[in-house]
Amino acid sequence: MVQQPKLMNLTKAVIVGTSIGTVIGGIYAYYNIQKNKKNINLEGTEREMMLLKYMPPIKTSREIVSATHIPGLKFTLFQYQTCPFCSKVRTFLDYYGLSYDIVEVNPVFRKEIRWSSYKKVPILLTKEKDDYRALNDSSMIISLVASHLQDRSHTIEDLTKFYPSIGMYDEEGNFKFEIINKYFLMFNDQTPNKIVIKKTTEERRWRKWADDVFVHVLSPNVYRTLNESYKTFRWFSVFGNWEEYFPTWERILVVNVGAIAMWIIGKRLKKRHRLKDDVRQSLYDEANYWLQNINKKGTTFMGGHKPDLSDLAVYGILKSIEGCDAFEDLLANTKIGNWYYAVKEQVDTHAGSAELRR
Repeated sequence: MVQQPKLMNLTKAVIVGTSIGTVIGGIYAYYNIQKNKKNINLEGTEREMMLLKYMPPIKTSREIVSATHIPGLKFTLFQYQTCPFCSKVRTFLDYYGLSYDIVEVNPVFRKEIRWSSYKKVPILLTKEKDDYRALNDSSMIISLVASHLQDRSHTIEDLTKFYPSIGMYDEEGNFKFEIINKYFLMFNDQTPNKIVIKKTTEERRWRKWADDVFVHVLSPNVYRTLNESYKTFRWFSVFGNWEEYFPTWERILVVNVGAIAMWIIGKRLKKRHRLKDDVRQSLYDEANYWLQNINKKGTTFMGGHKPDLSDLAVYGILKSIEGCDAFEDLLANTKIGNWYYAVKEQVDTHAGSAELRR
């Protein structure tokens, strides 16, 4: 008789807990059903690129001024300095010697891109005449701007029509908007010859490899241990000039929260992308695979005697970790240094600008 109240209390607790769990589960199920209904309705629809009539009231972090100027066209890059996809875009712009402004985005609060419905970086805001157009996805940005550079009679506005963003489900059943043709250059009214077709087809293959394979070995390596993750974020702070752009409390928060979060995420990414237990070996393997295919050509670059867009993509991805232990280990354990510094010289001297002056 003495223990009966305890039994009754336990029974009540079980009933209350079960009821709360049922309610929460019901709410979660309802949310997913509504979300799936919305996604089903969006499947196959096109998401319009963002068009603005004014420049968002965001202070420019710095200006990159080069000799090459395209009349009537201005670029502003919203980025994280150490984001590999942002680094790809900077590498492309620098190679061709294009001037552009940079807005450094806080990687935690991202208040600098609150104006955009797209909450990732890079975002390249192009000003053409009186319109501002927000371009998303590093590979699409590069393809579209490269297409414009080879035939400037076709405007940025004209070219965006060839890169629609379509709602679809991926192989894992997740809904997303995917940009069609993002690895393709648009030749417009020109008919490329067989040599050009072969070259651009191979270039597309390696650009896709850089995005689908190579970039995914970086995070598990630079955030391999908690200590290495902290070292990486401290380098990010220095290389990204966070002291200049962000308040002290934001900088401290980003370093500490970011280091712990990315160390945890790095473990998940290792499993998702099926990397080896020693993730450094996966990094070396992919770098060697890249080098082996260049060596088969007997040339300095994948593009031949000058870098192509795939060289610039792989270089840009690697440059994003240049100050990390993983990068130093990569140089010490592979022969990628010769190729890397050859591309670096081409980028730093804006070698591609000579093509634009023809």
